[in-house]
Amino acid sequence: MSSRAEIEPAPRALDLTPLGDVMIGRVPAITNPTAAKRTPLWAEALVIVWLCWVYDAVSNLAALRLHAALTHALGVLHLERTLHLDPELTLNRWLAGHHTLGLVVSDYYDNAHFIVTLGLLGWLWYKRPDIYRPLRNALVTINVLGLLVFWLYPVAPPRMLLGVGFSDVVASTHAFGSWHTGALASAANQLAAMPSLHMAWAVWCAIVLRRLSPRPWVRALALLYPCLTALAVLCTGNHFLADVLAGIATAGLATLLVAALERLRRERRSPLRVAQGTIPLTQGEECHKQHKPTKTPR
Repeated sequence: MSSRAEIEPAPRALDLTPLGDVMIGRVPAITNPTAAKRTPLWAEALVIVWLCWVYDAVSNLAALRLHAALTHALGVLHLERTLHLDPELTLNRWLAGHHTLGLVVSDYYDNAHFIVTLGLLGWLWYKRPDIYRPLRNALVTINVLGLLVFWLYPVAPPRMLLGVGFSDVVASTHAFGSWHTGALASAANQLAAMPSLHMAWAVWCAIVLRRLSPRPWVRALALLYPCLTALAVLCTGNHFLADVLAGIATAGLATLLVAALERLRRERRSPLRVAQGTIPLTQGEECHKQHKPTKTPR
């Protein structure tokens, strides 16, 4: 009697590449993202308090570093003019001549970076805890790198340079939530132009938006937001072009550092998890497992 059986396909090796993408936030980690465990709010609060403490410590040095910061600012401006890459004065003078538009741009400068950044951070924590930690870590690293530069190389914003022609558009328009006048001015670090954390946060927001959604309009918004931020910080006289470029570089460096650390952590944990059989299957492997062919009875 002849028998016929289907030949089972050879078992496939487990591919760790999708898992690596998951751990640095490039792709959705699981079918139900909210099923991942959220970081406790008290731990997030501790991180914020620590960053505020470091920021305050650096700000307290401002009175002792004013001369150095102004000297560094003049050096940055001289370098830009030597390279013919100094659009900030032209943009600042143009915006100063349009009061209503200046008020809109100033309100955007003072408030958008807090609202958008913290809004996206909160959304990630609540809706996407599966990719929250590496992205949160990138934002924290951005701030740490920025504070380190503020401490080592303070740079005054263009608006503080006397006799050059810059005007403080944010102060002159009395923008809502201005850190340039009133009670808030004493709490702000006025000598923190390099790098532009406005720009670094905006780039971080763009990265988050691109990872949250593949929709074209969301990705277009992710590209538009940093561009608007760059224009706002230049027009209001708060940053040089070099500060903007340094902000972009800071965001890129922070993202790469966090990705490298996540990759190192993955490489250390993966052999043990493979041995224990705890590596989660990718969506394709789960489908393959469910539709695995079986032998026909003899």
